[in-house]
Amino acid sequence: MAWWNRGIDFVRSLYRFCTDRSGNFGMLTAILMVPLIGSAGVAVDFAHALSLRTQLYAAADAAAVGAISEKSAAAAAAMKMTSDGPISAGQDDARNIFVGQMQGELTASQVAVNVQVSRASNKLNSAVTFTASVPTTFMQIFGRKSVDISGTATAMFQTASFMDFYILIDNTPSMGVGATPADVAKMESKTPDTCAFACHVVSEAGVEDKNSYYNIARNNGVTLRVDVVRQATQKLTETAKTERASDNQFKMGVYTFGKKAEDANLTTISEPITDLAKVASYTNAVTLMSIPRQGYNNDQQTSFDNSLTQMNKIISTPGDGSTEAQPQKILFFVSDGVGDSKKSNCTKPKTGERCQEPIDISFCKTLKDRGVKIAVLYTTYLPLPKNSWYNTWIKPFQSEIPTKMQSCASPGLYFEVTPTQGITDAMQALFLKVIRTPRITS
Repeated sequence: MAWWNRGIDFVRSLYRFCTDRSGNFGMLTAILMVPLIGSAGVAVDFAHALSLRTQLYAAADAAAVGAISEKSAAAAAAMKMTSDGPISAGQDDARNIFVGQMQGELTASQVAVNVQVSRASNKLNSAVTFTASVPTTFMQIFGRKSVDISGTATAMFQTASFMDFYILIDNTPSMGVGATPADVAKMESKTPDTCAFACHVVSEAGVEDKNSYYNIARNNGVTLRVDVVRQATQKLTETAKTERASDNQFKMGVYTFGKKAEDANLTTISEPITDLAKVASYTNAVTLMSIPRQGYNNDQQTSFDNSLTQMNKIISTPGDGSTEAQPQKILFFVSDGVGDSKKSNCTKPKTGERCQEPIDISFCKTLKDRGVKIAVLYTTYLPLPKNSWYNTWIKPFQSEIPTKMQSCASPGLYFEVTPTQGITDAMQALFLKVIRTPRITS
């Protein structure tokens, strides 16, 4: 019976072993350890890959923006292109910037970069795409030796617009007034009739009157308003050279109301050209319109109507500024705002046929309706209380002059400057307001 008892004991022991649960947690933990460690390893490998992807995205962003920035080779090339298309210089720059900005353990040879830089109208577009394989550590347990990462960064740059500036300078006798109150006072003290205007008398035979008020001004160091405007125009060409994105971005032309009262028609000092140094040199010729004698033609030399009508014929159809062949057109108008001409439909009381009035803005509207922008610099018509002509004919509508000049201007492109020693700064500010500052968006 001993063997029977031993058999029963064995069966009982086997039953207890099979039904015992006290070691299951340890066994299950051992069984699950491999997938748990594997999952944590996968998370670590993916987090590492995402970190490198973020770093590469930063490099791609820098490359996309830097390749088409305002001073980039791509922007310069785009300004000279006559049609849309890819820009190889921008592609090379983008790659160089991308490599220079890379961080982490990946090398340039491990990252594939594709760059697209192109011009479409007046916009530059760039796209920097990267792909790379990041080696794994823990995932190799499952046979995964790398994780692929990729991304694309884009940027858009609006290039500077091409612009043609037509600078119309009022050089009629009223611009012969002293440039500042001090200049006005000096002229009044040096003339027998306390006249603040430096009339430039040159006979019809071309003989200059050495005793004219113009020469009194010159001999006594009086600066005239026309002098300041001339100097401000020349200074403006220097600003344009500094601000332009390429040598062909801006053209400038200069015009006056005429050289002499006997032929008071629009005079071209310089046609619009890109050689701004030449424009500045040509502008030396801007001087006060001469008259053959005091009161010539009843002093009717300032016809805004005629000048703006002629400018409307000179200024060709404006473009959108996207190319040199399609420039925007800007009339830069500098004047004291008082017309004095022979005119039938005068808005103010006339002396015979002589009409003295603020500018007729209908002639401005004709230009603006064609898409021409008008930038107006109003050189404040200084009150001349000692001058009977001013008190009788100009003072009654003095307050209307700036309102009309502002209405002539395109929205936001009006400046009034007084005293007139601020003309140079005002012209700079108005010019900078006209030109469009490029923007980058991504």
